[in-house]
Amino acid sequence: MTYDSDNIFAKILRGEIPCDKVYEDEFSLAFHDINPQAPVHILVIPKGEYVSMADFTANAPSDLIAGFFRAVGQVAREGDLEDPGYRILANAGDDAHQEVPHLHVHIFGGKRLGPMLAA
Repeated sequence: MTYDSDNIFAKILRGEIPCDKVYEDEFSLAFHDINPQAPVHILVIPKGEYVSMADFTANAPSDLIAGFFRAVGQVAREGDLEDPGYRILANAGDDAHQEVPHLHVHIFGGKRLGPMLAA
């Protein structure tokens, strides 16, 4: 999968499409998913053109990688998800049903979650 600079997350990062922002710093942007799959469903995206976790960890500068993962933790803490628990998911590629070719992490919480994978 190649990076498409016209994907929805790239447009959100450029301010061309609004989002319901919950967190932003120099490394990442976090916002509520428009089609939530749990009571809390937040997406965290890095500020940069990365398609997948493999692309990101191979090509992003180390400060961006660290800052992105710190942002994921910060969003979970600020969302009061730490004590009851939450799930982090990042899809990569067609077999995983990645819909947007920009690395993004889903944070799910706010209820007891089901099994990891559906049959």
